[in-house]
Amino acid sequence: MTSTAPVPDPSPTATTPASAASRGARSLARLGVHVVGDGVDVVVLASQASAVDLVLLGEDGERRTGLLRARHGLWHAHVPDVSAGTRYGLRVHGEWNPAAGQLHNPDKLLLDPYARALTGEVSYVPEIFGHHVTDAAATHHGLEVRDDRDSAPFVPHGVVLPASDPVATAERLAARPRVPWSRTVIYEAHVRGFTLLHPDLPPELRGTYAGLAHPAVIEHLRRLGVTTIELLPIHAFATEHAIAARDLPNYWGYSTLSYFAPEPSYATRASRDAGAEAVVAEVRAMVDALHAAGIEVVLDVVYNHTCEGGLDGPLLSWRGLDNTGYYLHDGGTPARYADVTGTGNSLDFRRQRVVQLTLDSLRYWAGEIGVDGFRFDLAVTLGRKAGEFEPDHPFLVALASDPVLADVKLVAEPWDVGPSGWRTGEFAPPMHEWNDRYRDSVRRFWLADAKALAQGGHGTPHDLRDLATRLSGSADMFHRFDRGPTASINYVTAHDGFTLADLVTYDHKHNGANREDNRDGSDNNLSWNHGVEGRVESGSPGSELRPVRRRSIRNVLGTLLVSAGTPMLTAGDEFGRTQQGNNNAYCQDSPISWVDWERTGWQDDLLETARHLLELRHAHPVMRPTRFAYGRPRSNDPFIDLAWFGEDGAAVEGSAWHNPYRRVLQMRRAGGAAANPRSAEGVAAPVRRDLLVVVNGALNDVDVALAPSRTQGWELVWDSVWESPRERHESAVVDGAFPDAGTVVPVEPLSIRFYLSR
Repeated sequence: MTSTAPVPDPSPTATTPASAASRGARSLARLGVHVVGDGVDVVVLASQASAVDLVLLGEDGERRTGLLRARHGLWHAHVPDVSAGTRYGLRVHGEWNPAAGQLHNPDKLLLDPYARALTGEVSYVPEIFGHHVTDAAATHHGLEVRDDRDSAPFVPHGVVLPASDPVATAERLAARPRVPWSRTVIYEAHVRGFTLLHPDLPPELRGTYAGLAHPAVIEHLRRLGVTTIELLPIHAFATEHAIAARDLPNYWGYSTLSYFAPEPSYATRASRDAGAEAVVAEVRAMVDALHAAGIEVVLDVVYNHTCEGGLDGPLLSWRGLDNTGYYLHDGGTPARYADVTGTGNSLDFRRQRVVQLTLDSLRYWAGEIGVDGFRFDLAVTLGRKAGEFEPDHPFLVALASDPVLADVKLVAEPWDVGPSGWRTGEFAPPMHEWNDRYRDSVRRFWLADAKALAQGGHGTPHDLRDLATRLSGSADMFHRFDRGPTASINYVTAHDGFTLADLVTYDHKHNGANREDNRDGSDNNLSWNHGVEGRVESGSPGSELRPVRRRSIRNVLGTLLVSAGTPMLTAGDEFGRTQQGNNNAYCQDSPISWVDWERTGWQDDLLETARHLLELRHAHPVMRPTRFAYGRPRSNDPFIDLAWFGEDGAAVEGSAWHNPYRRVLQMRRAGGAAANPRSAEGVAAPVRRDLLVVVNGALNDVDVALAPSRTQGWELVWDSVWESPRERHESAVVDGAFPDAGTVVPVEPLSIRFYLSR
């Protein structure tokens, strides 16, 4: 059944055509609702609508203003007597013809896609759907009958914000830390889960933006040594109706409701009570506080899909405004979405207005809020044109050349679930990329292959070539486009998957709390429980595994922080937090996901280890090279830039790389000449220290002849055998502080050592 809504008479409060047209000629490029003069300018995209109303919401009900049609699908007006703080929405008239993709329904109050603040939340009731639904929790089929119930009481409303202050914006941008990629260490965290249980925060600040800006939290980040905090989505989001039907929330926030408004539930109660403007101010204050501490803020952003789900989902914003203009369709009849994100819908980046919306949102967050960068969820979707990914897609070219975004960090999650969706290494500069091959290689060497050996050789371990490639920066993927190793975001854990502690505790996922019968989440964890599934307490059966598990954690952590590339840690991994074996805690706003700050002795030791490793990385450029090595001397340094040796101290060559049972490797990385090669007196400056990494992935002790050095010996600066860096001094007494090249040293099973040249 199809129906067409009549075009309403212009509202008496609307501007006259002449004044609107003259004003609109100057402002049609700026979509949304903005305070201008005695009221607001309004510009909305609804390319196939027959009429669009701006709805102002107050205690006395609705005030509607009919917008005027302009070119290219835009509707606009200047509406007087509207001030900051006013709640508003949109009602769109037009054809209801699902077969043609037309889903206009003026009974549904729609959120302005450009709303910079909002109030309220989505209530999953039948009224929020554009078609007739009797049970909001059920799977919905059949869009033929348009629903005529008003959704306004059950959906969020946009809030008009005052005009921005250009002076304050300029000051905020000037205060950016601008950490170079060569020194960047990323720390992925969830605003609520990271701070909710922090014992040093006042209760009213826990789980909030203000809590993240608290001195106790910032001090932890500074002492740890991270430079950049990457926040899981803080764009306003909604829980999808399928998750809500299980009485669970969308905890991670990968279900965007607004690309401009911050998520209100992360603000303090005081800010929420004060109004939407105060929520935005709290976000700005959080960014300012982190900047004052020298810490960058990167946002995880989800421009690939929205919270509206599939065609049978609720009518909240984009779908009711311009369904075929915003969403990717497969071109068939009846109209169907082309879902390359696995969420029910995908935004169509072939469309100019989708590209504009995304760029406008990024400019707002980088310019007016002052954040330092973005991590793009399922970024391949953003570069799809006619179904295929293109590194020179217009959106990616515009992103790289935009003057506002020129100096922010850009990171891609380089895959989606569409055709040919895995594209790691294929994004052009200035984009950096999550490196899932790095994750799998490190997990495989230290955990999955070690597990196979421990189980009597069940399965053939992989040879050392892949591990060596990842240690040296993944040139096989990131040498394209003349990018250096920092283009690789090296990580072993992230929000999706096991925590670092769970990687060494569980062979299998334990996702029962998600109420999906443990079907969700990856089965390819490459983890190792070391013989007993789950946690074991001191003194209980299996407690002898605890030290071995702790060493495995240190092996993985040390490998991450010595590898060429940009390392990323997951919040709480530095002191061994657990998610109780849940590797897909997307719907767990519970102790499963919250960071537990109460620590036992071994967790304090692990935290000291993480700090020590990051101190080494910051202090010694040789641990964070910015160029790929070539296995030969550099022009300013006669020493070979990168060399590999076996346990006998001889170079690893030829077939030795292909032996899957060879588990010992030495990597020597040249420090290079000092930045200032000669002093004012013309005396040669000292060479930066060289690095030697000794890896023993075998299950037995191995006597290793240390690789050649150009100095008088090697200084052992870290050994994963140590429960704490404090053991360094004890080891120096027992083993000698500076063993010479060629000295044979015993290296314990499943361990990694770092040496620096004297």
